[in-house]
Amino acid sequence: MNLQTPHVEQWMENVTYDELTLGQSARLVRTVTLEDIQAFAAVSGDINPAHLNAEYADATMFHGVIAHGMLGAALISALFGTQFPGPGTIYLGQELKFTKPVRIGDTLTVLATVSEKDDEKKRIKMDCLVTNQKGEVVLKGEARLMPPTQKVKVPVVHAPQIQLFDPEARLKDMLARAASLEAVRCAVVHPCDAGSLSGALDAAQHGLIVPVLIGPEGRIRRTAEDAGLNLDGVEILHVEHSHAAAELAAEMAAKKDVEIIMKGSLHTDELLKAVLCQPALRTGRRLSHIFRFDVPLYDKPLLITDAAINIRPTLQEKVDIIQNAIDFARILGTEVPKVAVLSAVETVTPSIPSTIDAAALCKMADRGQIKGGLLDGPLAFDNAVSMDAVRIKGIASAVAGQADILAVPDLESGNMVAKQLEYLAGASGSGLVLGARVPIALTSRADGPMARVASAVLAVLAAHDARQQQAANAWKSGH
Repeated sequence: MNLQTPHVEQWMENVTYDELTLGQSARLVRTVTLEDIQAFAAVSGDINPAHLNAEYADATMFHGVIAHGMLGAALISALFGTQFPGPGTIYLGQELKFTKPVRIGDTLTVLATVSEKDDEKKRIKMDCLVTNQKGEVVLKGEARLMPPTQKVKVPVVHAPQIQLFDPEARLKDMLARAASLEAVRCAVVHPCDAGSLSGALDAAQHGLIVPVLIGPEGRIRRTAEDAGLNLDGVEILHVEHSHAAAELAAEMAAKKDVEIIMKGSLHTDELLKAVLCQPALRTGRRLSHIFRFDVPLYDKPLLITDAAINIRPTLQEKVDIIQNAIDFARILGTEVPKVAVLSAVETVTPSIPSTIDAAALCKMADRGQIKGGLLDGPLAFDNAVSMDAVRIKGIASAVAGQADILAVPDLESGNMVAKQLEYLAGASGSGLVLGARVPIALTSRADGPMARVASAVLAVLAAHDARQQQAANAWKSGH
């Protein structure tokens, strides 16, 4: 027999005017978090850097981020509206005096005390005092209220949750991962539009790459001038057209003159064809693309492959695609990546070929033909990323609901998933081509500056890992 805890409904009950007495009081306690401050900024529009920018706030008289003064006032309002006097209260006015800053982690106690009653108008005054965990007064004042005159008991309505997502903060976290790494020499191929050129220069300003711009020099300089970009000190290698730029970049990578290739304003197949024509850049694996997304409603980065290069990969090509993704996820710090092999359903169905491939890939991983990750499939998208879907469908899996990597059946489905995450779910993404001797930062013309810098971060991490692998192999061959 299954025993379930019955749902207990919560209620709010007010205190009427007649029930209130002079000196009667109530309190509310709340610990202020960074998320509270960010949510208040989002709702109010008050984006004062003293509340949101730690570097700026450290240089102010407060020496750190502080909460909005009106956040404390909002707690007073919450006490009036929900507890004392409670539902039916009309807030007529408030006088406030801010006496000390409120910092992240402060526990605030809001105390409201009845100080006056006006029997004719059925109105009251409340003394309001807000103190922190040290007993220091941070806010005080007087409120004028019209309390309810009729007793009310209503069910508690839970407020909708606010999902806070700060793409710039996520980018800063990514940049911090590469902060201790040496800038890597990078061939920027045909950067003849403002987006690709500024992306390369932004990555250089962040200390990620040493850019080598390859393309028609006059056109590159005109692009920089039109976009207000400074090319002082930046190396430019002149070639006549994009084909020649791709070929020169691949030659330089083969000779180890550069350790990263970054796509500019040329077609992806044009660049990759030049890379594949260099035997020294081949690894024996198929080239594949991987997206890395920070998704507001998912609790960790999500990798999607392949949504940009391989249109309808065969089973063996999917092995390479998944192995590339596993190896890269390990570079990013996931020791045993969980790989969800996607299809439309979570059961092996002969009429849906991708489910057959998924089952075969999982068996190949069991036999060691795919190494370093934990695979499960076929899995539908919902039960790959949602524990609720996993529970409802009764799926027993160490991957389902918590995937690190989504291996899609083909480019069409992967591209649609990626674009939906970006444009409908507000995800921030970056991308990389894997499978060659050097990482290839591959961005879209629609990508903004943050996506281009984030892709450069991925490339730098992969390039430094390649250095370590080469050093380890050299040491082994010498012993």
